[in-house]
Amino acid sequence: MREVREWTAHARRIGHKRRDPVVVQTVRSAFAATIAYVIALRLSPEAAPLTAPLTALLVVQVTLYATLTNGFRRVNAVVTGVLVAIAFSLLVGLTWWSLALLLVASLVVGRLVRVEEYVPEVAISAMLVLGVTAHGDTAWARVVETLIGAVVGLGCNLLLAPPVWVEEAGASIEGLARRLRQLMLRLGEEAAGRTPSDRAAERLHEARRLDHDIVEVDAALRQAEDSLRLNPRVREGLLHRVVLRTGLDTLEICTVVLRVLARSLTDLAKEREPEPLFEAETGAALEQLLSEIADAVVSFAVLVTTHLSASAESAEERLAAELRSAAGTRDKLALLLRKEAEREARNWQLLGAVLTEVNRILDELDTEHRTRRLFEELDRVSQEQRERLPRLTRLRERLGVQEQMWRNRTGVGGRYR
Repeated sequence: MREVREWTAHARRIGHKRRDPVVVQTVRSAFAATIAYVIALRLSPEAAPLTAPLTALLVVQVTLYATLTNGFRRVNAVVTGVLVAIAFSLLVGLTWWSLALLLVASLVVGRLVRVEEYVPEVAISAMLVLGVTAHGDTAWARVVETLIGAVVGLGCNLLLAPPVWVEEAGASIEGLARRLRQLMLRLGEEAAGRTPSDRAAERLHEARRLDHDIVEVDAALRQAEDSLRLNPRVREGLLHRVVLRTGLDTLEICTVVLRVLARSLTDLAKEREPEPLFEAETGAALEQLLSEIADAVVSFAVLVTTHLSASAESAEERLAAELRSAAGTRDKLALLLRKEAEREARNWQLLGAVLTEVNRILDELDTEHRTRRLFEELDRVSQEQRERLPRLTRLRERLGVQEQMWRNRTGVGGRYR
């Protein structure tokens, strides 16, 4: 029986690795490059047509949306470079000054034709073609190899569906929420005791470093958003993108407010040193409140990254209960801070700032606030799509896709109430 369990666990690990986006992307890229090289050997006059596998490797990007856009730009860059080289070869030969002019012209033309990150590819193609004697044959061979690589890359994305990076983006969002939770717990523990100003300043620097984490999470979310576009395996991709994006926006606001709270506690520590930050009862209330808010932040992250309805309902109930408990503790803290401000009027602004900042975080996590933000973002995105693609929008309305999206919109809104 033990051997069966071990074999099952081993098979589960292998299956998970096979579905891992990194593994899938590696296999897809190697497969596309190999197929492109085999086809180019038969169609290209070059003995080693390495441009084809190189193009396929670059075109088969992480997402189908990126593959389509990168494939078009790369083909455009190579063809532009070849045409520039042919024009130069008809006028001048290969000298140091003609090479310099060629590079300048290629980079300028690359900017004009808007090939984005493939601007250097224009100059590379031009140099390779100009540097050989039979520039005509080489030019057309390079164009053919590039087209082969681009077509193979696009074909691989249609036959081998690219991975969806939603789970990785969700894990990044939850990781950010847990780092926020740890910082809140430390701030609460130190607020309940005697906190030197230098330790409070360390917490402020730690809060500032969370900005770098937000940049990383934003990059992961952008990758997930691209993986949902034009992906035949994904339904309701717009809905997923809006839910994740608005969730990250909320956590980003909470991060900014937490940094301001750390700033207020640092200033208060400097004012009261060597006295404690708060009275014993006030410090205990603030510690309890930050602990409850910290748990609510993690529950919020779990809610916005959960797709199963049962798990979503459980996360919503847990978040609502934590917010109710935090609201009660907040009211208790407000009374204690008011008493402290009356006893020590010179620090009333800092004491009021502490209450204002925890209130702002609670407001951002509120389910009603979340629902309104979701509706507003869905309306904004839908309006942009109607303005940018009016014909596609009319087609979607005729097919009933728009009505289905609005029904799902109502369901998602209800899920966050």
